[in-house]
Amino acid sequence: MPTAPMPQFPAGFRWGVSTSAYQIEGAVDAGGRGPSIWDTFAHSPGRVVDGSTGDVACDHYHRHREDVALLAGMGVDAYRFSIAWPRVQPDGAGPVRAEGLDFYDRLVDDLLAHGIDPVATLYHWDLPQPLEDAGGWLARDTAHRFAAYADLVAARLGDRVRLWITLNEPFIHMSLGYGMGVHAPGRMLLFDAFPAAHHQLLGHGLAVAALRARTTSPVAIANNYSPVRVFGDTDADRAAGAAYEALHNRLFTDPLLGRGYPDGTVTDPSLVHDGDLATIAAPIDVLGVNYYNPTGVRAPEDGSPLPFDLVPLDGYPRTAFDWPVAPDGLHELLGWLHRSYGDGLPPIEITESGCAYDDAPGPDARVHDPDRIAYLDGHLRAVRAALDDGVDVRGYFVWSLLDNWEWAEGFTKRFGLVHVDYASQARTPKSSYAWLRDVIAATRRGSAR
Repeated sequence: MPTAPMPQFPAGFRWGVSTSAYQIEGAVDAGGRGPSIWDTFAHSPGRVVDGSTGDVACDHYHRHREDVALLAGMGVDAYRFSIAWPRVQPDGAGPVRAEGLDFYDRLVDDLLAHGIDPVATLYHWDLPQPLEDAGGWLARDTAHRFAAYADLVAARLGDRVRLWITLNEPFIHMSLGYGMGVHAPGRMLLFDAFPAAHHQLLGHGLAVAALRARTTSPVAIANNYSPVRVFGDTDADRAAGAAYEALHNRLFTDPLLGRGYPDGTVTDPSLVHDGDLATIAAPIDVLGVNYYNPTGVRAPEDGSPLPFDLVPLDGYPRTAFDWPVAPDGLHELLGWLHRSYGDGLPPIEITESGCAYDDAPGPDARVHDPDRIAYLDGHLRAVRAALDDGVDVRGYFVWSLLDNWEWAEGFTKRFGLVHVDYASQARTPKSSYAWLRDVIAATRRGSAR
């Protein structure tokens, strides 16, 4: 357990937790919700390690008031959730399904009644299946469908949502869903997945315009970042590091900030129409940063289909996902963004940061998770160090509020501050929940001095 006092954070620093719709809501047939690509993927044999689906997940759809009470008990400033596109527009087009938006209307009002800022992500990977059948993010029309969906949601919630996030981790969605096939929709296109990058970014830019027309709340995107550690000192090793940097960190940042696509990432220039880059570069108010770990890279072996090989990082504790626990990587990353983009970089909020461990209730029926507390302590200190370096970081959201359905890993990985018994749906706050509650309270006391 950490013993040193947590350093103070600036007044107004936003403390939050994050979730996503398909991972917690369940109720996949309620209110006329249509199937998403993750419903299809999860119900396909062999796609999810434990054979589970998100059909019930954490049943948040029916238990959201209980979950909002947990948020209030922790004292967070904000709750980042995602809106399920197929719950709002089952076909990805056409009129709103009223029952779907009614759910989010109730959730937003309940959050506000508890003094919690609603932070809404419009797309967290659950594309309506009919849109995937028409090409998904490989099709340019999906960007326009996304903008129309954003307009419909903002027309209903734009007066109350405090921060809008257009897309969650478009790099991960492109690479794992369209490039490697291990996430929905399960396509294995490797570098031919670039259309899914461009059309997500185009959809983001079009959605920014739609949101600006409906609301004065700030607008963001949440990108996944991973600082690159190059192994070896040859020109080929350095080139491999640069290639990975361009793909993971710069492909979804350079064009957002008006720099166009990094060299070597556009596999089909005909996809980029006149005016697209200006649309993508529409100013945003916040850059969401999702961070989990650095990536080791070296020159590829002969015959590799990729311009780099990935190298395990030794010398760090490991999570249950076998990811290295590397708070220094978050400090490194924030410094890299600050140096690389300078005055063009918007204020940053850490929109996801968290860890999976094999948590279970002990003999006292409590869930003790000291490793998660150590993880959060280290990463919050990394944010404080970045603030001291002059990086404008304005918030930190823990992934996640609840243990949940973890994509292709099913129910085998637990990220929550709150333990969920999936059979009974009983919620049990872990020791990390109490620790974070106390950190938030102490920070507020310090800011008030």
